[in-house]
Amino acid sequence: MEKRPWFAHYEKGVPHQIEQSEFASLNELFDAALKKYTVKTAFVNMGATLTFSQLDELSNNFAAFLSVNLKMKKGDRIAIQMPNLLQYPICVIGALRAGLIIVNTNPLYTEREMEHQFKDSGIKAIVILANFASKLQAIKSNLPELEHIIISKIGDQLGGLKGFVTNLVVKHVKRMVPKYKLGNAIDFKSAIKKQSDTALLPTLSQDDVAFLQYTGGTTGTSKGAILTHANLLSNAAQHRIWLKSLLVEGEEIVVTPLPLYHIFAMTVNFITFFMMGSENILITNPRDMTAFLNEMRKKPITLFTGVNTLFNGMMNHPDFTKIDFSRLKLSIGGGMAVLKPVAEKWKKLTNVLLMEGYGLTECSPVVCIHPFDGKDRIGTIGVPLPGTDVMICDDFGKEVPPNTDGELCVKGPQVMRGYWNNKKETKEVFFGDYLRTGDIAKMDENGFFYIVDRKKEMINVSGFNVYPKEIEDVIAQHPKVLEVGVKGVADEKTTESPMAFIIKKDASLTEDEIRAFCKKELTSYKVPRQIVFRDELPKTNVGKILRKELK
Repeated sequence: MEKRPWFAHYEKGVPHQIEQSEFASLNELFDAALKKYTVKTAFVNMGATLTFSQLDELSNNFAAFLSVNLKMKKGDRIAIQMPNLLQYPICVIGALRAGLIIVNTNPLYTEREMEHQFKDSGIKAIVILANFASKLQAIKSNLPELEHIIISKIGDQLGGLKGFVTNLVVKHVKRMVPKYKLGNAIDFKSAIKKQSDTALLPTLSQDDVAFLQYTGGTTGTSKGAILTHANLLSNAAQHRIWLKSLLVEGEEIVVTPLPLYHIFAMTVNFITFFMMGSENILITNPRDMTAFLNEMRKKPITLFTGVNTLFNGMMNHPDFTKIDFSRLKLSIGGGMAVLKPVAEKWKKLTNVLLMEGYGLTECSPVVCIHPFDGKDRIGTIGVPLPGTDVMICDDFGKEVPPNTDGELCVKGPQVMRGYWNNKKETKEVFFGDYLRTGDIAKMDENGFFYIVDRKKEMINVSGFNVYPKEIEDVIAQHPKVLEVGVKGVADEKTTESPMAFIIKKDASLTEDEIRAFCKKELTSYKVPRQIVFRDELPKTNVGKILRKELK
């Protein structure tokens, strides 16, 4: 690999390249951690715990059930559709041990979105939370390949009376489980009981597919990124190299508010931190901010990952100041750009940098992150992870000079094999060996990268390129603004013009105040022509603002 400017940012003894993973598959990675940390707590959720040894036993039971009882074969697809619950890691490790390919599915998907994903992936089985089973019932007749339905309930792993009462309240008091009828559906608790027959589980290699991770679908039809065991192992190894000077294996406590069906949480919070023996606190509903912050008060957390809107919401809640951040070592913002006012406030309140990383589903997902040199670089996504080559290219795939905007393109062991059953889209997303991310970025002369904006969300104002993120960064600094999203709208005079959607922090905020504030910081054609105030902004389930749905 050609030596690029970022090589200088790797500490002595930390290679830019990574060796082939010591594990032949994710199963070997999990087995090693399960045996090493046996009695330690692996996951915590809603007051219940799951040790490494308990997870080993239950996931092995589940693998045997899939293999022996359901007769599922290596390469069959299984969907998992639930929020962060103790059932999730049991299903993931069990399904991979059985040689299956996991299709992570957003629990909040509509019936249409579910049908597309399940048809496209050709799932043979699904583990679904009872809360969403009625949606599956509505589309089941359109899924001829779906043979096995396993239904779990929220309290299934909470134990004894607590689990029973939780399921009772969720169904009959809160009425969160619409009626459904799914014939021969299997109860999850029966699927994780010890099987009488011994299962002969398949041997897997790094070349085998581990996940079909579907893109969010915000820019078109949702596509399944083919992520192999090698892709996920490589990204986990890259994180381990990057974190080795900061974390102590077997001693860290991580909070996971991002859903495990999201590839960032799956690779970083689950696989990487599991490999390192961390205790993982799973948050089922981070939108219930009071309950979420109460969970964070129970233990001295050392690791925290989230998205910009989550950090912002936390800091604007009165209970935030009650949390002990004295042991916090690392906080990472991913999934969307971290805005400068949010990062500055987080540092002030916790005394820990909010480090911005960059990744995408097709890269398993992490591509770039900050080096640990103690310097505060708000606005940059840092440098590429070990073994990753990043170029800024023009429209023809030619590398552009430093400080020039272009498309960020990636080559590395974490880059997907392609899109499932979609050779056309796969071909179009690559420049040779480099994945085209669709993000506009630039690299400075010192090798640090900066995301300018999404290529498809760029606003054309009389021939000038205007990036929503730049305007959002400015408006977010206004003391009366809580959240902001910007998009381009049609304009007869200028082709397009920026429009700002704002949630107020202070009810006295006016449109004139915003315009006056923007005129001080932005060229006139970047100042929003239209400003509207909203009580909420459309977001994905992980908190990323959906610019295309702003209206």
